[in-house]
Amino acid sequence: MADEDIAKLKIDKSAALIRPGRRRKLLRWVVAALVVVVAGVLYFTGVLAPAVTVEVASVSQAYPSQGFTLLNASGYVVAQRKAAVASKISSRLDALMVEEGSLVKKGEVIARLEGEDMRAARDQARANLDVAHAGLDQAKAELLDATRNYNRNKVLVEKGYIAKADFDTAEARYKKAVAAVAAAEEGIKAAKAALRNAEVQMEYTLLRAPFDAVVLTKNADVGDIVTPLGAAASAKASVVTIADMGSLMVEVDVSEANIEQVKVGQPCEVVLDALPETRFRGAVHMIVPTADRSKATVLVKVRFLEKDRRILPEMSARVAFLSRALKAEDRKPMIAINPGAVITANGRTVAFLIRDNRAVETTVRLGEQIGDLREVLSGLKVGDKIAVKPLDKLKNGIRTKVSGE
Repeated sequence: MADEDIAKLKIDKSAALIRPGRRRKLLRWVVAALVVVVAGVLYFTGVLAPAVTVEVASVSQAYPSQGFTLLNASGYVVAQRKAAVASKISSRLDALMVEEGSLVKKGEVIARLEGEDMRAARDQARANLDVAHAGLDQAKAELLDATRNYNRNKVLVEKGYIAKADFDTAEARYKKAVAAVAAAEEGIKAAKAALRNAEVQMEYTLLRAPFDAVVLTKNADVGDIVTPLGAAASAKASVVTIADMGSLMVEVDVSEANIEQVKVGQPCEVVLDALPETRFRGAVHMIVPTADRSKATVLVKVRFLEKDRRILPEMSARVAFLSRALKAEDRKPMIAINPGAVITANGRTVAFLIRDNRAVETTVRLGEQIGDLREVLSGLKVGDKIAVKPLDKLKNGIRTKVSGE
């Protein structure tokens, strides 16, 4: 009996344990529930949400001057003093002393033409002048002798020592000597004029810079025929083209409808496409008093208030006509964005930075308005891509797709 009672006190392990099949089934349900919960969390946090198509804008660099710009126009840098240096005679180019980019001073010899024939003509004119001087000396000597003889015969004829015919001969010789001296003097003048003409012709073989300038283009090479008319097929009408870099201005076309906003002396800001990071101060130099009927525009010339060797003729430029002159602080660049790219969330000003096809909620601090843009004091940098719309569908971490890509 005691053994039977003890047997009844044993635990039935088969009844206490869950069967293996039911345990695996329960585990699967638990895993499935966890997956659903995690997926829900990821979906609602934006990780597994479908990609939202967004329009983006770049964080750019702006200047305060954009806030008081009245008008914008585009044009080109043009040298107001420019010359195609050519010759007044036809000859072969013997030497060229400059190349593109060379600095030349007024009167400096740029090129030399062959001129052996002109050099010979000049030497001949010099010799003729020497002959004329010698002739004058001879005529003066003859005049001196004739004068003495005339004066002597005049005294003798008065005293009756010689015949009147002898005196007339002496007088005629004297007058002839006076005329010979006058002719010799005029001959010297003619010889000097001929020499001057030969020297001028000789000077034509030297091409000189008409003003301080920079050589822009070289139009002929040594050995080319240079002629003022350029009639021959292989002849060159000019040797080089030069420009005065101190005369550079920006010429822009302003619409007739907006020309009233432009005044002579008005402050401007010039940006060259070749130097986009540099903004040059300028001022309206001239409003050309005629309109282009085909384009309905008026030509405006803007001078640079600052000289820069990087500014070159024919560079494309953009001019902003300002309502007031620039101050020192107006020339410092700022970071700016489209105001429509920021929203207020939980008391914070945020923008959605697009990075690796994800929207990253970024807190930004904004400054003053700059034209159509808003200054960014912190939170973003130049070049960042930010979403502009639809901001109401964006969450931190949500997948995005840029419109048009």
